[in-house]
Parts: sequence; structure tokens; C-alpha cells
Amino acid sequence: MNKVYDLRSDTFTLPDEGMRQAIYRAEVGDDVYHEDPTVNRLEELAADMLGKKHAVFVSSGSMGNLIGLCVNCGRGNEVLCAAGSHIVHHEISSAAIIAQVMPIQINAPGGILKPSMLEGKVKPRGVYDMGATAMIEVENTIGGNPYPLQTLCDLRAFADGHGLKIHMDGARLFNAALAEEVSVRDLAYFADDVTVCLSKGLGAPAGSILASDSDSFEFHARRMKKMLGGGMRQTGFLAAAGIYALENNIPKLVADHANAQVLARALADVPWASINPDKVRTNIILFDGVGIDNENLAQQLTEAGLLCLTDGGKVRMVTSLNLSSADAAQAAELIRAFRPVGGNDGR
Repeated sequence: MNKVYDLRSDTFTLPDEGMRQAIYRAEVGDDVYHEDPTVNRLEELAADMLGKKHAVFVSSGSMGNLIGLCVNCGRGNEVLCAAGSHIVHHEISSAAIIAQVMPIQINAPGGILKPSMLEGKVKPRGVYDMGATAMIEVENTIGGNPYPLQTLCDLRAFADGHGLKIHMDGARLFNAALAEEVSVRDLAYFADDVTVCLSKGLGAPAGSILASDSDSFEFHARRMKKMLGGGMRQTGFLAAAGIYALENNIPKLVADHANAQVLARALADVPWASINPDKVRTNIILFDGVGIDNENLAQQLTEAGLLCLTDGGKVRMVTSLNLSSADAAQAAELIRAFRPVGGNDGR
């Protein structure tokens, strides 16, 4: 049987033996009463790494984003975000349904917002017929693209000038920091609150961090977490995996980025794919088929053993801990040998 390369997402990572042992040995208590020592230790570690005063362990990045919208944006207000944002397309409309926030989508190249794109989009608070703008949401990375530090600095100045909060969906914030060669503290500094996923490239089975400097935000975030059903009990078993991920798996993201380049360069060599590998900055590869529909191409690649999906209309491959450098080299050769039915064969 031919080997299958799972490139659908970095959410498919599995705990390694060291992480499993950490889970097994975890000391636990009732987290709702803040009596789980492993959760408390994870929150302290994450807050320190992000340069924030408080961190709250939540069940998912989606929950963290939703809490940020509820607390720092507020019901009936508007949030400015890139048109491809996760909070718009992949969180089952929770921003509108639960937070009762109106996302205002901005067409931004590569998903990277800049102050010039937001000029004229900020609506004032008042009793008129328009919702007030209360927040800017940035996703870092978005489509694999990291935010430059200067852009975040400029957005912070714009937000402060208009009395706006900034929520950072930092699901892959460590990927962004490595790509930009800065610290996660540098990136998180510009956000009022920030989420970080432990269950994507970092390889934990579940969980995210929601961090902020505000005492008030932390209080309301914990209340909202409980309201949303996130008040789980002996979650130290999951928190132990998160601690292990933060202490051991961050450097491994560099290999994920290198492996993504190997696949991107292979795709650039074939006539049936359109991609600029220089634009692949982290572990996400987005490309178009040539002479073939992208959905059809993704299906044929999957059947050939290169499991992938479509996202935003493009074919998407994602590297992760599941893929070794040897695997990436073999997958690249499979890409070069692959000929889709109905695609451009180069003749």
C-alpha cells in the first residue's frame, strides 16, 4: 500500500511519547475553582511567554476569539477584520449569533490589514442608525502570512487614535514570530487580547490560550468561558500537554516551514499548479490548479495519497509535526510525478 501524506491541517497532529507521559503524570484539581495546579502553571507560563499579565486556558481558539469579541468589542458594535478571517468563515457565525458583533470585512491582500484600508470605516458611537466600530481583529498568521511588526505598530496607533481595541487571533502566532524573526511578546504587545492555539502546529490534543493585561478583561473572560460551557474540571491533563508543547515543540515549527518550502518548490515545478513559493512564509501552502478546478484537483491529490483541502477557493496543504523532512522529500517527488486528469500536463 502506498504511503499517505496528511497535509489537510496541522490540527491532525498526535501527541508524541513525551507529551503522553506528561499527560499521564499531570497533577489535577477542579479548574472551575482555580484548584488545578497544572492549569494554573500553564496559564502562568503562557502569560509570561506572551508578555501579558493574565492568561486563561480555553477549550479552543474559536472559544478564545468569541470571548475576546464578547468582552472587548461588545454587543451591537462592529469589528473591522480581513475578508478571509477565521472569525467570519470558520466559527459558525458565532460572532454575530453569540457575541452579537457585526464583522465588517475588509479586502486586504494576503489578509494583512493596514491603517490606510481602515480609513473611513470607523463609525462613531452615538444613537444614530449605525453600529459603532469598537475593535480591529487581526489574524496572525492568516493564510500562512505573518503580520510585519511595523504593520502591527501602525495598526495600534490607528486603533488608539480612534478609541478601538485590537483582538489578535494568534492561532499560529509562534509560526508568525519565527517567520518574522521576532518574539511572540513583540507581536502580542500590540493587542489588547490575544489567542494562541496549542493544538495546531504545537501538537497538543486540545486547548488554546487567551491572554490580556487587563484585570477586568480576565474577570469577564473567565465568566464568559463558564457561560459558554468551558468550565471543565480536571483539565490539568490537557494543560500538561500544553505545557509540554510550549516547552518542547516551538523549535520544531522551523522544520514545518522548511518542509512547506520543499512542497511549494515541487508545486512550482509542475505545469498543473500555479504558485509563487517565495510567498510561502510559514507552514501553509495555497495554490491554484492550471486547467483544472481546484476542488477536483484537491480530490485527485487526496486519492493519490496527498491529503489536502480547499480553503478560500484555493487548494491548501499544511505541514506539521506529522511530516518529517524525509516525508516532505517523498511527498515532493509524488507531486512532481502526479498528473491530474483534466489538468495541464505541460504538453
